[in-house]
Amino acid sequence: MPHAAVACTKKGHIVHLTLNQPEANNTINQQLAQELEEACCQINQDKDIYVVTVTGAGNKAFCSGSEFEPAGHGYSPAGAIAGIDRPVIAAINGDALGQGLELALSCDIRIASAQARFGLPQVARGLIPMDGGTQRLPRIVGRGKALELLLTAETISAEEALEIGLVSRVVPPEKLAGEVEALAENIAAKGPLALRYIKEAVNKGLDMTLEQGLRLEADLYFLLHTTADRTEGVEAFREKRTPKFRGE
Repeated sequence: MPHAAVACTKKGHIVHLTLNQPEANNTINQQLAQELEEACCQINQDKDIYVVTVTGAGNKAFCSGSEFEPAGHGYSPAGAIAGIDRPVIAAINGDALGQGLELALSCDIRIASAQARFGLPQVARGLIPMDGGTQRLPRIVGRGKALELLLTAETISAEEALEIGLVSRVVPPEKLAGEVEALAENIAAKGPLALRYIKEAVNKGLDMTLEQGLRLEADLYFLLHTTADRTEGVEAFREKRTPKFRGE
């Protein structure tokens, strides 16, 4: 029986997903795509999970591409990650290339090892990205830089990725896991419903006019006031203690 292509571990309110095929540079195949989709579905059904991290096994690659195009097998790994309604942090421990970069782009926050490299080389093979690369990259780094990377198939360093806003932090390889864990714990200490509503407001708001986005924000704000977590947050503030959120 094949080993799990995606390792899933839970620590408190944090789930760590690891692409677990280091011998193949964590390249996406059908088994990995299917297991990742199943893991993401289970995460969305578990209200006790507040934050998710995604990384690759080994120290060479986060994910160096795929064995096939997404349309060829019916799975969208990037779509599965983007569909998680909790904050998702990518711990990019090595190369994020092709569909691997598309996977990283679907995360909410990206922290990279200094040895990581980034690129969408599909055009060099006469192809285009098919798991969100042409849509998510411009939204993150801007139209001009995205087109440059897409049209040239250029691979860039972690330092350049930081300069253009593709990642938010670059850290030494040996400090990546600790940095991501600390960030995940920081976020997980906040109100879980508020975290989900913030993600929803930002992601949906990007496709709305400002007026529509402000209306969405107001709706979510008032909806949050009907929850037990909001009451707990107010009481904890008044009593000068740490709130005990339950995601309700």
